Amino acid sequence: MSKVIYEGWMVRYGRRKIGRSFIHMRYFVLEPTLLAYYKKKPEDNQVPIKTLLIDGNCRVEDRGLKTQHGHMVYVLSVYNKKDKYNRITMAAFNIQEQLIWKGKIEFVIDQHQESQVPNGNKYASFEYKSGMDNGRTASSSDCEIQFIAQEDEDDSHTNLLRRTTIGNGPPASVFDWTQLDSDLTNQNANNQAFSRKHWRLLQCQNGLRIFEELLEVEYLPRSCSRAMKAVGVVEASCEDIFELIMSMDAKRFEWDCSFQHGSLVEEVDGHTAILYHRLQLDWFPIFVWPRDLCYVRYWRRNDDGSYVVLFRSRVHEKCDPQPGYVRAHIESGGFIISPLKPCNEKPRTQVQHLMQIDLKGWGVGYVSSFQQHCLLQMLNSVAGLRELFSQTDERGAPPRIAVMANMASASAPSKKNVKLPESSVHPTPPLDQTNAASRHSVMDEDTDDDEEFPMAEEEQEAFRAKHENDAKRTALEEEPVDQIDLSCFSGNLRRDDRDNARDCWQISDGNNFRVRSKRFCFDKSKVPAGKHLMDLVAVDWFKDTKRMDHVARRQGCAAQVASEKGLFSVVFNLQVPGSTHYSMVFYFVTKELLPGSLLQRFVDGDDEFRNSRFKLIPSVPKGSWIVRQSVGSTPCLLGKAVDCNYIRGPKYLEVDVDIGSSTVANGVLGLVIGVITTLVVDMAFLVQANTTEELPERSIGAVRVSHIELSSAIVPKLDPDPS
Repeated sequence: MSKVIYEGWMVRYGRRKIGRSFIHMRYFVLEPTLLAYYKKKPEDNQVPIKTLLIDGNCRVEDRGLKTQHGHMVYVLSVYNKKDKYNRITMAAFNIQEQLIWKGKIEFVIDQHQESQVPNGNKYASFEYKSGMDNGRTASSSDCEIQFIAQEDEDDSHTNLLRRTTIGNGPPASVFDWTQLDSDLTNQNANNQAFSRKHWRLLQCQNGLRIFEELLEVEYLPRSCSRAMKAVGVVEASCEDIFELIMSMDAKRFEWDCSFQHGSLVEEVDGHTAILYHRLQLDWFPIFVWPRDLCYVRYWRRNDDGSYVVLFRSRVHEKCDPQPGYVRAHIESGGFIISPLKPCNEKPRTQVQHLMQIDLKGWGVGYVSSFQQHCLLQMLNSVAGLRELFSQTDERGAPPRIAVMANMASASAPSKKNVKLPESSVHPTPPLDQTNAASRHSVMDEDTDDDEEFPMAEEEQEAFRAKHENDAKRTALEEEPVDQIDLSCFSGNLRRDDRDNARDCWQISDGNNFRVRSKRFCFDKSKVPAGKHLMDLVAVDWFKDTKRMDHVARRQGCAAQVASEKGLFSVVFNLQVPGSTHYSMVFYFVTKELLPGSLLQRFVDGDDEFRNSRFKLIPSVPKGSWIVRQSVGSTPCLLGKAVDCNYIRGPKYLEVDVDIGSSTVANGVLGLVIGVITTLVVDMAFLVQANTTEELPERSIGAVRVSHIELSSAIVPKLDPDPS
């Protein structure tokens, strides 16, 4: 029998052919080349129910939180990119167990990928030659391909690069309610709901700091107060706090004094749900009617282990206003749960709870104390969390199975909705044993920092000895060269360098982005990106009824013009899926590639090397809080996050980035596309540098797109692919 990497009880759920859903426990075993599950713990040569071969082509998809038979489970799906329909779906009752399995499976996949010869030809790149089909023969916009590949600002270990979970985003459009511009100096601060300059300390209450938003928002109704947030420290892990915040069962009564009842209206996806919530407010209840809410709840997990939970009210056909209640409106709200350094070997977490709410009703706008009192009561749930964990010892207790009532049956709950099937009751203790036995070791593995290129003292001496020469070489690379004549290039999206311009693009300053410095291997320091390696000469904004691949073949495009002039182009085609497909195409041009440079190796390397190095740094200088929190400014290895198709032409390399291949990236689009006209987005493209010879990092180029209009996209005339 092969060596067992990890094993334990997990949840299997789904729907049978006859339509009935099921949920039960199965025993999963992970080996170096195989993932299998059994009806019970295997003995001797027992045949598994199902198996999946694990190799370097496998991916782990985080499907987030699902509700099955009234139970909340955290779902993983493992599949092979070459056979997406052959997959194994597994789930856990707590997110810690899900993360352990995810880390273990990714560790095995990484082992297979590292066993390949660097820059080898196992996954050969596609060369553009006449008589060959350069387009993908099958659509890769399968929404089941996912796991984000973000790179933490302070950590580049490969196991951490796929930890962020985002989901499909709120189903309704989210408009810009704050009109706050990001502070570029604070873009990389971890988990700050807003820049500090927008908040002032209002009071300290129950061990919490209560802040009030300083910015005036003119269009809000009189009854809607400014945004307020409570910040406190809880001695518990982020996962334990997150699971409590996500639950709507009886446990919530122990820490949230504003909670009366909650139920699920609709589950949009694993990260987005629509909830019904009744508030328990104690301000003159004889005279004031109770309030209820219907809102979208959206959550994600960041690479640093923090969680973001966002709220916003919406109207839903299955959640009409209830008799005897006033329907309040959440303008924006949520939690940010961030890990802190442990104290006395106890985990510590900072919890921020933000809320901006309109309680409605005829007297709210005239009795200001009502709004303030109720809002503080809701924010005090942070203090309730702190006291709950300080007075109980949850670490020795068996894992709690959270329950979520469905609104359709919430009025008449029955045992059927809250009872586990018999086959899933007795395996719970083994799940706990597995959890307790291996959680610490696994999490330690997942938090290693830059283990892929450690350095000994003699290497540091060698580094310092050649630092001066390297600095000179970098300076030579940055010396001004003959400028490329940009007048011969054009795209259908216009360039406009004015600050208030709309529906246009401009070149973003490289100093807006921070990249790895020459000494990144020692101190993980980052520096402004500086001058770009290539010039951005044109941007195209296309639309069509199908996905647009290999746009560089279009006659008259910037890549073809550059080729005629003897210049080399790198083309990035960001493909946005939908009923109407959109593509935003960026053309970067240079006179020639420096032989032996990282960029030249990226252009001429194989797809495996390209996928492991192709990086995007996003930023939203102007946009709503929800969008800026979802997009962030963390570098993302696009080759590991979504499907990228590389087309090597005679004088160009085109990278088709299929955003539709990942529901994680698709989730960000769910937030962005509805409010794209209100956004200013910066993007920097670069090849990740991993060794001292490759450092410091240099950006290929950067662009800023401002207030894009969907209506300005045009249908391109693409020549048929040679066949």
